[in-house]
Amino acid sequence: MHPSTDMPVEAADAPTNGFVRTLRRRRWFILFVIVPVILATIYYGFIASDVYQSESRFVIKAPSQKQAQTSTIANIIQSTGVSSGQDQAKEVMDYINSRDALTDLSKKIDVRSIFSNPDADIFSRYPGLFLDDSFEDMYKYYKKIVDVSVDHDSNLTVLRVKSITSKDAHDLNAGLLALSENLVNRLNGRSQSKAIAEAENRVQNAQIRLRNARLRLREYRNSSDVMDPTIEATGVLEISNKLVSEQAALRAQLATMQRITPENPTIPALQSRINAIGGQIAAQNSRAVGTGDGLASKLTQYENLQVEQEFSTQMLTMASATLEQARSEALKQQYYLETIVEPNKPDVPAYPKRLQNILVVAAGAFVLYLIGWMLIVGILEHSPED
Repeated sequence: MHPSTDMPVEAADAPTNGFVRTLRRRRWFILFVIVPVILATIYYGFIASDVYQSESRFVIKAPSQKQAQTSTIANIIQSTGVSSGQDQAKEVMDYINSRDALTDLSKKIDVRSIFSNPDADIFSRYPGLFLDDSFEDMYKYYKKIVDVSVDHDSNLTVLRVKSITSKDAHDLNAGLLALSENLVNRLNGRSQSKAIAEAENRVQNAQIRLRNARLRLREYRNSSDVMDPTIEATGVLEISNKLVSEQAALRAQLATMQRITPENPTIPALQSRINAIGGQIAAQNSRAVGTGDGLASKLTQYENLQVEQEFSTQMLTMASATLEQARSEALKQQYYLETIVEPNKPDVPAYPKRLQNILVVAAGAFVLYLIGWMLIVGILEHSPED
């Protein structure tokens, strides 16, 4: 036995065994907390690429709201009344978030090459580890780097675009702004064309109605042999009134003769003339009223046709005025997109927030570890003892 030689070996192995026992005792903490923090530190500290964010702000206005620009955004918003363009702003936001926007943007800019920039790390570029080189997956990547929302404090629409380089972020943002303005112009043109088409249709309908009313009035005149029953009825009444006056005068003359010279030989002739005038009066009255073909009956039908013609004329006048107004409105934009803040070219990367992300990973891992530890302790405390 050589105890003097064994003691140093045991003393040297003691720290190693203690370290191993500590590792075994803390293995779950190391696995679920220390390892994620180390990986996060390696990725965000040495691997993650810088990401730049370009921001722009715009508003949808109507021409009636266009006023002189003032020095502050608050005054601009107050003077323009943005609320009337909120629906159009929502349509623009939906478009920016749509596949159509990505398709249209790809026609102007080589979006695929920007997304797959080789300078970006494997987790930041397209398609990366988890996406395929397809349009749907490219759209998923597009949704991650493009954000559009409304700033409720100023009622401005805010467009933010991320990219690996400052120039690409600016170009993508500017391209989406241009596409949004084109969309507003297309919506204007569509609504204006619809308004003009509807006005032209009303004019055509009014013209057809007026033409039909005139044809029916002409046919009625031809079939009834009456040009204007109102004028003819007036003439008949004038003749009838003259005959009544003449008959009254003759009756007065006859009464005087019968009283003064009852044997006057002209009395029978005067009576015959009075009777003849009475027959003429009856004929004129019969022409005006009393039969189905009388002027009164014709006048009713004629007035109905005349009212229809006048109403059709008024409808045509109103439809023509509406058409001219629609054409006048088409000469100016109903809504327009005004850029309040132009897309910027950032000189400092906005992402990743390296220290913040590492701390978030550390805090999340530690919380999950504590939750798991408490669950296990609770299970062990309530388990039956053997």
